[in-house]
Amino acid sequence: LVDCGATGDFIDEGFIERSKIPTWKLSQPIPVYNVDGSPNEAGSITKVADMIMTYKGHSEQILLAVMQLGKQDTILGMT
Repeated sequence: LVDCGATGDFIDEGFIERSKIPTWKLSQPIPVYNVDGSPNEAGSITKVADMIMTYKGHSEQILLAVMQLGKQDTILGMT
């Protein structure tokens, strides 16, 4: 999912586990807030995944924050 309102790039925790994608623990958790400013019930981001994503022949290295996304595997923000 491409989301122009997203403030970063994210990958679903379940997708990470199913795909056996390596992650790295952050030294400081990143708090997550909903659109209305309330804290997200899934909690803070504590891990990231460093990946190379390819689309239509273009490859880009990207750092994705690992969190629970529900039905989406990834959310790519317009950063």
